[in-house]
Amino acid sequence: MSKIYTIIAAGGLGTRLQHYDDSKKTKMLLEINGESMITKQISQLMSWNLEKFIVITNPNVDKLIKNELNDKMPDLDIKYCLQEEQLGVAHALLQAEKLIEKNSKILYILGDNFFENNPVANINLLNSNPTIFLKEVNKPEDFGVVELADNKIKSIVEKPMNPQSNYIAVGLYLFDFDCFEYIKSIEKSERGEYEITSLIEKYLHIGNLNYKFANGWWIDAGTPEAIKKIENLI
Repeated sequence: MSKIYTIIAAGGLGTRLQHYDDSKKTKMLLEINGESMITKQISQLMSWNLEKFIVITNPNVDKLIKNELNDKMPDLDIKYCLQEEQLGVAHALLQAEKLIEKNSKILYILGDNFFENNPVANINLLNSNPTIFLKEVNKPEDFGVVELADNKIKSIVEKPMNPQSNYIAVGLYLFDFDCFEYIKSIEKSERGEYEITSLIEKYLHIGNLNYKFANGWWIDAGTPEAIKKIENLI
């Protein structure tokens, strides 16, 4: 029977938030209006009626995140997996393969991404093609930039110097089980990571990729300024 797994990438180094709060050892424990980012994220996902949570951590923060969630959300069934090396967002997703049943769908979210509205509302997740979620932004060069043509995705490029559009892929993705084999076939980028954009390109190449615009505000809470902004919105 097909299932939907919700996977949260929570093992990033948070380099843009260094020294924002040195009492916290990981970005995911930084507080947003008195609540840690990781619990705030899971609360957001639960409000979208999602479950079957898998949290991807790294060895330096694994125990801290588990302790936080066991303390604040003791009744929630959460599974964990480790990304031993920081080799990119796609590589992090690959670590969850052993916890996923075949023929299932995967909603993969970067733990610092927050939305005003539910982007997956009105989507039948079990029956939908792999989907990326887009926003139009002023500085697309900081993200994976998506070029559209004839209402289809023409290309996606990770952090290009000369973006071809202002549309970016936010940190939320719907994949199928095939994503794990695709990740195993991609090569490291110039910065030494297995990029999520390379995985998306695999789906694009075989013509099996949808897109949907995320309505309302979206915030990548990866900087001090973004955290302050989201505190005023949530």
